[in-house]
Amino acid sequence: MKHSAFNQAFMKLFTLITLCFIAFGFTGNLGLDTYEVYLNDKLILKHSVNQPLSLRTLQLDKATADDQLRIIYTHCMVKGAGTDRSLAIKNEKGTMLKKWDFANASGSNLSMTIPVKELLKIEKANADHDLRLYYAARELPKGEMLALIQTDQKSIAGNK
Repeated sequence: MKHSAFNQAFMKLFTLITLCFIAFGFTGNLGLDTYEVYLNDKLILKHSVNQPLSLRTLQLDKATADDQLRIIYTHCMVKGAGTDRSLAIKNEKGTMLKKWDFANASGSNLSMTIPVKELLKIEKANADHDLRLYYAARELPKGEMLALIQTDQKSIAGNK
């Protein structure tokens, strides 16, 4: 009788362990897409895509026309840069104002660089609109809004 009770308990434990392996063995590689935005070499924004919604704003009021905006977007599933990457500036209605396409990353340099002077031109031509920075890639075809862009033209003009 003791032998039968032991076998039943062993079978239940074995079944539970097997079900756990099956359930957790086929889940995807969970993680977060993250991105960092640098003004030249200074980090000005870092965010994980599924963090609680917050107002992500790029403050470019201290930027000069000679500065560079550098974005590094890391996909969790590929553990690196996406392929067929692009950045775009859109207005609040979703109209694309400018798009930059980037080569697939090779080596350790995953960054995409935009000259600030191009952002200033777009902002000046669309002063009555809110501008948003978007990222898209083959791994993220619908794209992701990274941030609202805020500049202060007077302070930037003074920095030229």
